[in-house]
Amino acid sequence: METIKNSMPKYTLQVNGKPYEADVDADTPILWVLRDHLGLLGTKYGCGIGQCGACTIHLNGNALRSCNVPVSAVGAGKITTIEGLSANADHPVQAAWQEVDVPQCGYCQAGQIMTAAALLARNPKPTVAQIEDAMQPNLCRCGTYHRIREAVVLASNKMK
Repeated sequence: METIKNSMPKYTLQVNGKPYEADVDADTPILWVLRDHLGLLGTKYGCGIGQCGACTIHLNGNALRSCNVPVSAVGAGKITTIEGLSANADHPVQAAWQEVDVPQCGYCQAGQIMTAAALLARNPKPTVAQIEDAMQPNLCRCGTYHRIREAVVLASNKMK
């Protein structure tokens, strides 16, 4: 971090494998840095208090609610958004989501996918109970939980 003339901090962030600079206040949530300053609109705003999961991203491979984490807490961490999960939207979770036809309205799906991808990265063959436990904090207003669970199982089977 370096300070510029107007005393607003300048943050260098590693997002989806690329460096970005953001001149924002230290308490600016990562969600708004991604959306408003970097133009990465795949991460959604849902509740603003970290309860719904629509804003889930990865920080160093761990699922994180970006709406209530300030940019100053990221440091040199590596951020991955839905745009950076795979080059061609062909990550096993994304492929399974399409195959199972999970979304209805789709609003929560980026956060659901990011949560599922983090789960499968640390546990490639989770049980149904482990899937339900990991996915439970992510809310789906349309109630497609059975299809979400089915897609995570399918993605687990597709992973090498």
